[in-house]
Formats: sequence, C-alpha cells, structure tokens
Amino acid sequence: MAEETSKDCIFCKIASREIPVALEYEDEWVVAFKDIHPQAPIHTLIIPKVHIPKIGDIGETNGDVLVRLISTANRLARHYGIYEEGYRMVLNSGDNGGQTVYHVHVHLLGGRFMKWPPG
Repeated sequence: MAEETSKDCIFCKIASREIPVALEYEDEWVVAFKDIHPQAPIHTLIIPKVHIPKIGDIGETNGDVLVRLISTANRLARHYGIYEEGYRMVLNSGDNGGQTVYHVHVHLLGGRFMKWPPG
C-alpha cells in the first residue's frame, strides 16, 4: 500500500508545494509540470499527489490513480495542440526501466515525430 507522502521524495515535495514549480495543471488527484530535461518540444511530467513508488505498486485498490494520470495526459495533449497529430506517454519502472525518481509519473512527450525503438 502506498504512503500518503514520502518526506524524502522530490515529487511529493512538488505536489505539496514545498518545492515551488510552475504547474501546467492541477486537480485533487494530480499535478503536471514541465520536465527539467526535456526530450521533446513538449515534455510534461504528470504525477499523482499520493506517493506510489513504482508502477508495479499500483493495484486494484489504487488503480484509479493510473486512470487520472492518463486522462490528464490526454487533456494536456489537447491543450498543447498535439492530440490529433500524436504524442507519447512513457512510464518508467525500476532502474533498468530508466526510473530515476521513485514516485509514479507519466512523461507526456510531443511536438515532434517519435522514433521507435525509443531507447
């Protein structure tokens, strides 16, 4: 079961406004903000306000968080004008998956053609 917040988690500190960032979006479930190391013209991170370390920690009792993350990414894609042309959502899990902050988050990337394979 995920903790409400983790005192050492940078994303928990952003979600609670302990660390100020310019938010692209906020509601009762999630916050979104620009990635500090963008990999595309549009690169926004969408994080839940509740601390969940990895995507594998999402289960039946907290699956609504994943729905909120994806629906927010779709909403932002419309806002940024990339919904019709296409965009990518990325969820990294664990060290080998490229996760560097252990707080579930979605990368919304767009504004250019996305190559495959990604990494």
